[in-house]
This record gives sequence, C-alpha cells and structure tokens, in this order.
Amino acid sequence: MQPAMLGLWSLLLLWGLVTPCQGLLETVGTLAQIDKDELSKAIQNSLVGGPILQNVLGSVTAVNQGLLGSGGLLGGGGLLGHGGVFGVVEELSSLKIEELTLPKVSLKLLPGFGVQLSLHTKVGMHCSGPFGGLLQLAAEVNVTSRVALGVSSRGTPILILKRCSTLLGHISLFSGLLPTPLFGVVEQMLFKVLPGLLCPVVDSVLGVVNELLGAVLGLVPLGALGSLEFSLATLPLISNQYIELDINPIVKSVAGDIIDFPKSCAPAKVPPKKDHTSQVMVPLYLFNTVFGLLQTNGALDMDITPELVPSDVPLTTTDLAALIPEALGKLPLHQQLLLSLRVKEAPTVTLYNKKALVSLPANIHVLFYVPQGTPESLFELNSVMTLRAQLTPSATKLHISLSLERLSVKVASSFTHAFDESRLEEWLSHVVRAVYAPKLNVALDVGIPLPKVLNINFSSSVLEIIENAVVLTVAS
Repeated sequence: MQPAMLGLWSLLLLWGLVTPCQGLLETVGTLAQIDKDELSKAIQNSLVGGPILQNVLGSVTAVNQGLLGSGGLLGGGGLLGHGGVFGVVEELSSLKIEELTLPKVSLKLLPGFGVQLSLHTKVGMHCSGPFGGLLQLAAEVNVTSRVALGVSSRGTPILILKRCSTLLGHISLFSGLLPTPLFGVVEQMLFKVLPGLLCPVVDSVLGVVNELLGAVLGLVPLGALGSLEFSLATLPLISNQYIELDINPIVKSVAGDIIDFPKSCAPAKVPPKKDHTSQVMVPLYLFNTVFGLLQTNGALDMDITPELVPSDVPLTTTDLAALIPEALGKLPLHQQLLLSLRVKEAPTVTLYNKKALVSLPANIHVLFYVPQGTPESLFELNSVMTLRAQLTPSATKLHISLSLERLSVKVASSFTHAFDESRLEEWLSHVVRAVYAPKLNVALDVGIPLPKVLNINFSSSVLEIIENAVVLTVAS
C-alpha cells in the first residue's frame, strides 16, 4: 500500500472514531452545535423554489439507452424488441417526467460517519401508450443515500455523497390503456431510469448545503479595525442528534496581517444541548479580542471638551475647586476644563454568573483653558472603570452596550497641592456616563461577529452568560 493511501485511511479511521463529548472545553474557539433539524431544514429549503427539481423535468430517453436502445430490453435485439411478445411498448421510449412533487426529507445522523438522507417523492410521467393515446403515470419513489461529513480542500465542512439508491413504490395509472402484464415492464424501466434522474438531485442538494456550510469560514469585516476570519480548529464531530464544529477565530488587520492576541486558557463548561435546538458558544477570547482591537486602534481614547458636554455636567475650574478647594482654591474661576482620556492597556472582560463586566484602565489628564493660550495641566489620574455590558443578539452578531457601574481613581501626578482623589469619583462618573460611555457604544457597534452556520438567524436566540463564555440557543 502506498504511504499516501495509508495516511488517508488512517485519517478516515481516526475520524470515524471521533464523537462529541461533554465536559470542560477550551474557550479559544467558537463552538457550534448544529441540530439535525437545522440540516434537514437547509436541505428542504434547497428544494423549494429553486431549479433543482425543475432540471429533472423532460425526456428521459437520453439517459435510458441501456433499456430502450438497440441492445436493451425494449431494443431491436432485446427480449421485448421487434418480433418479441411486447414489441408494441417501444412507444414508451418517449417517456417524459412532467411533475416531481416536493420531496419529504428524512434525515438520520450517523455518528462517526455522516448522514443517511431519504427523499420521498412522487414522479408524474407521460408518454405515448402502446395502443395509441396518452399514457399518464405516477410513481412513489424513495431516494436513499449515505453521505459522509468531511473537510474540503478549503478547510470547510463538506457533505460527500457516497451511495445512492431508489426504491420504487406504488405506481398509479391516471389515463390511457396499459394491460396488467405491461406494468412489470414499466416497473423495470423506471427501476433502471430513476436512479440516474433522482440521485443527481441529491448531489445538487448537497452542493447547495455545502455552500452554506462553506460560509462558516467567511471573512467578517470589522470596519476600520480589520477583519475576523473563522476556520475549523478540528475535524467536525457528529453524534446522533447534532454536528459539532470547533471554529477558530483569526484576527487580521486592515492590511491583512494576522494579529496574535494572547489566548486565554480559561475553560467553559458548555450546558448540554436540548433536543431540537442549535447552539453557538462565543468564548471570552472573542470579547477580549474586540476590545483589544479597539484599544490598539485608539478607538477608546477621547478628549472631553466643553462643547461635547451637556449643560448639566459641570466642567469648569469653579466646579472642580468646590470639590477639592485645598488644592485648587487659587485657580481662576469659571475657566473651562479639558479631560484627556487615554486607554494604554487593553480592557479585561469577565463573563460569569449571568453577568458581563468590562474593566477599563484609563489615564485621565485634567487641564484648564488659559485665555488665548494652550491648556495648562492640573493633575493626572489613573482610573479603573467597571462597566456592565448588555448583550443583545442579532442575525449575525452579538451587540454590546456599556453602562458605568463604578469608577475608582488614584493620583498619578499633580501640579497642585495634595488632595483626596476619592472626592472626584462621583464628578468623573457623571462625566463618563454623559459623554464617554455613549462614545464607547458607538465604537462597539462592530459587535462580536457570529459564524454563519447554515444561515441560522440568532436574533431570536436565548442568551445565557456562563463562566468564560456566552451561549446562544436557537430553536429549530
């Protein structure tokens, strides 16, 4: 056996033994568990309103030469050809498929292999009858196929047709004359013709579904921050109820360079998937990645100037001196202030116990405007803002809205006398809620991208915040 072939069979054997398991999962990637109902729905939708079924309609003669040609059952040299007992049935060679009812899809997942797919349909046909006139027939057909789940050369999940057969059911005659002995001939003819006609339908269906599965690895733009590309971290896993995809997010800059943010090893215990639901686990890493991109791009920095502040927010030397008079009592009154806020470290996101919190360290430089001069420094503060994150799923991403819970400050440097910085916390919290938090939420409009899994719409999903991850559950 060639080494390459040995390697291929080893991979297939290894994959065949792989099935999903419950337990602690590393939260580096996004975990998607796709219920078999979603796969069945995607297959059914591929048959509705598209060209797949229409392409079957028409004459079957061209694909039926083995039965109706010169050497076939009904051909010149065959059992029933010219001079045979039933030579008159040569007219059946004009058989046409005129109707194919929408198949009923039945799907069974085969752990460690793939899918058993059955399409039950009714085929309507017409042809010239053996005794003249139009012959109209209908046959119930069950198309059964075994489909392997693998990985394409692009690294996407792919369904591969391995075996296909048709089982002919009841045949009905709606018009025309067909003696009972000829039913067996028609049955043999259909038994030979229909696999060549209907098995390509399965192939076409899988082609549509594979396009949907391939979209999992699409490039998701993050605006001016860059993009996020999803790839499969491991081989797909399959159980008797769902397919599991471990999807690895790759962050890229606007120029296309890979940005390697530190990956957390914090585990997340994924809750068991309920029947007839699909779920996607969004790991802590994705949240920290988005905030890391915002910080490195300067999107979290802000100069808070008087024109940005509502009238009810105090931002003058008079207001500040009232809070710390011992330090600023000699300052000229009624001078406007400038707060220069810089985030020099990436924020930290915490997910636990149904809560999502963001800890944002920021340097706040407080200056005051001098008439017809450049702003002069008063002091610098090192602050830590704790913000609560409200998470809302849409069709394709997880939206984040922040609100300030608390703020703490320490004096970093001062050009004034020493003072108690805690007196400034309430005032700064007022400024942050009025001006800075809304700015953060505009920057966060990019959201957390969700992988496109069989066009599942997450807008109606149930969201659960667990330790180190967020789980979205969608009813099939």
